[in-house]
Amino acid sequence: MSIPTEPIGSIPRPQSLIDGTQAFQDGRISQKELDSLYDAAIRDTIERFEATGSPVITDGEQTKPSFATYPISGLETLASDGVTIPFADGPTRQLPRLTAGPFRYRTYADGYVQVAMQYAHVPIKQAVISASALSLLYPQKGIESYSRDAFIEDLLREHEIDIRRCLQVGASAVQIDFTEGRLAVKLDPTGQLLKSFVDLNNRVLNRFSPEERKRIGVHTCPGGDRDSTHSADVDYAELLPRLFELKVGNFYIQLASERDRTRVLNIMKTLARAHQRLFVGVIDPINSQSGDTGRGQGPGA
Repeated sequence: MSIPTEPIGSIPRPQSLIDGTQAFQDGRISQKELDSLYDAAIRDTIERFEATGSPVITDGEQTKPSFATYPISGLETLASDGVTIPFADGPTRQLPRLTAGPFRYRTYADGYVQVAMQYAHVPIKQAVISASALSLLYPQKGIESYSRDAFIEDLLREHEIDIRRCLQVGASAVQIDFTEGRLAVKLDPTGQLLKSFVDLNNRVLNRFSPEERKRIGVHTCPGGDRDSTHSADVDYAELLPRLFELKVGNFYIQLASERDRTRVLNIMKTLARAHQRLFVGVIDPINSQSGDTGRGQGPGA
């Protein structure tokens, strides 16, 4: 019996694309030249993924400005001083802050699917950011004439559209990136923040039929970035009971960096329900000895 396998999504960009992106920002190359570099990176990523024999692949997220903020890149109603996420080795990442409503996506992920399908010979999976992650854009002090409740309704609609458009154009599956799940336990040990995140995401997932939810999954990891993580010190036992309440058919769980993988697997076995399919990460992307396949885990099994 073959074991199902899927890559998580992101692949390190080639140096030529990194250099080209900087050259474009400096005004040294045109948009057309940058688009050519994007195209070459997508084709190369897909060819390499297909060569592995994986039955499902991604485009490596080569053209996303960020896995978390691709929907809002270029949005004019953003300030730079949003929520700060600290990493274990000292660096931080900062989300933008929404300054006015109504909230709308500028980019939907189905565009990435359609480009990848031009080159792929096997099914394409598409990663999207979670509603809970984007909920952090709304400031604690609020926004004049735009309540948090109004923002949440706009966010839920936009997130549903993002997922649904990917399914409609032919994505074999949609993977919701939920890296903030484990972080939520660290920020709020009472578990209430994690519960609110799960409840918010389920408000979107409830809009899909059971058959559609079989093609939707959620990815969790300790948030690898620059050889560090934001929540690897959080016990999976504190996350997994809530995680499995998400109304999706597939769970992609980073496991390669865990010290006691057998223990985590036993927890997963106890919690998983009959209709849920589990993929466990077999590559630690910030460990050079295990191979680097991207932000989350590598091919799951």
